[in-house]
Amino acid sequence: MIRKPYNLICLLLSFLYELLLANLQVARIVLTPGLPISPGIVAYDTKLESDLAITSLANMITLTPGTLTMEVSDDKHRLFIHTLNLDDPDAVVASIRNAFEKYLLELER
Repeated sequence: MIRKPYNLICLLLSFLYELLLANLQVARIVLTPGLPISPGIVAYDTKLESDLAITSLANMITLTPGTLTMEVSDDKHRLFIHTLNLDDPDAVVASIRNAFEKYLLELER
């Protein structure tokens, strides 16, 4: 019973951290006009099952500056995400999985 509140608090703290970090990264891009960016789209395969968890993940991604959930596949297991900097697609996927999805998976159980 204590695991759910703990996981929710971890999710919220992780989201706030990612939000702060993304704001700083986007501010740096805006304030440094010559800074090269490489926008792109990544397909993110999720293990989440419930509509609430998938919607929460999509919203957290969209609320984080520099990323936008564009679409969720019909089978609800793949999200298409636009990102301002797609130098390393695996790093984007790992960041989402470690910052948001792992806590949502625990809450979903």
